[in-house]
Amino acid sequence: MKVSHVTRYRKRGVAATVCLVAGLSSVGCVQTTVQEVRQADTQIGTGESIVILSRKHKTQGETEDDFVTCVSDSVNSGDGALPILSEREFVDATFPWFEPRTAPLNMEDLATVINRPLIARRIDEIGVRYLVWIEGTTERTDESGSLNCTFFSGGIPACFGFLSWESGSDYEASVWDVERGMTVGTLSSEAAGTSFVPAVVVPIPVIARVREKACANMSDQIKTFIHPTLASVPVPEG
Repeated sequence: MKVSHVTRYRKRGVAATVCLVAGLSSVGCVQTTVQEVRQADTQIGTGESIVILSRKHKTQGETEDDFVTCVSDSVNSGDGALPILSEREFVDATFPWFEPRTAPLNMEDLATVINRPLIARRIDEIGVRYLVWIEGTTERTDESGSLNCTFFSGGIPACFGFLSWESGSDYEASVWDVERGMTVGTLSSEAAGTSFVPAVVVPIPVIARVREKACANMSDQIKTFIHPTLASVPVPEG
């Protein structure tokens, strides 16, 4: 399928010098990258909705339910909000084709399932225009250091040490246009950061919230992809 144009832009997180929240925790530095490949124009009409799906088989690489929920809720709220049919409602309406034991494992399988006349008709009946298929995970790696806690007399806790770890989120979404029976584009959202917990009596966690940032970026991408006029000016790579 011919790609009409490719949009690529990069956003970088900004490190905070210890921005205390409630005097106990801070937000760590997160670096993000987003990319978009558009293969066709998009639009959504009155009465049409979007459903966001992911891998459901209990195998390595399954996309987390809370990430899909986060993206769905974010796309359905705020500026440029889009009508969302929840994944649960969609699965119930198309039973049994999207239950965990029978659900597609990739976009090729998804296309095969939704092109079956019975399923295609049912999806049309419930008003779904776009299926957004998300794959990816968030992983914690490279942990180092240690943190030891004890209790003094009177039950007063105290912790000492320094613990750090790397976290990375890497998600890709394929957008399927039900009406035209084709993939209209792919979106990706990556986020990486270092979290650490120094402790001299009281632990002070500095957490890089990579999954939350990946969710926010993916949600914004979906909104501006479906409604291109909402798109902001891309930030040049540098």
